[in-house]
Amino acid sequence: MITNEQTTNALQHVSDLISKLEGEDGQGYSDIIHGIDLPVSTFEQFCSWSNESYTRNCISCCDKFELILLCWEEGQITPIHDHGGEECWVRVIQGEFKETIYQLDEAGELNPVRTAITQVGDISYMKDFMGCHRLENRHSGKSISLHLYAKPILNCQLFDEEAMKFVDTVLEYDTVSKLVVN
Repeated sequence: MITNEQTTNALQHVSDLISKLEGEDGQGYSDIIHGIDLPVSTFEQFCSWSNESYTRNCISCCDKFELILLCWEEGQITPIHDHGGEECWVRVIQGEFKETIYQLDEAGELNPVRTAITQVGDISYMKDFMGCHRLENRHSGKSISLHLYAKPILNCQLFDEEAMKFVDTVLEYDTVSKLVVN
């Protein structure tokens, strides 16, 4: 039997997800991202695609959180990066990803310390004390990932593999939803 409380807590639309996030102080973000069960079709209105690179599509951004949808063509990969000190949850909406976590050793060299494969419904978590990471679309087609940051990330450190050092980078969106509440 479904209770009234279960019915009112059910997230049926992205706007329901945003409302739930707005009502939290950050402590409940993990429970919210783990509790959503929205079909891929719910996110189609936020998708944009590029053969050049994965796209960063802002669904909602306010002082408390940032919710973005990344759309990936086959084989696309992020640079190694941190999260500007913010917590990050990544939920796989469609496809499959390989996440590699890196840490600097005592000599200042960046080394992979862990890899994981995530599939539809899986959630990964990252915060800078854990190291930095890279995501790669391992699916034989398009993939979609939902990224929730405890606060907006305006810039982060990207690892320049040619120069072998981190560089401060200002982040930009490919698209911005009408749901953005700035």
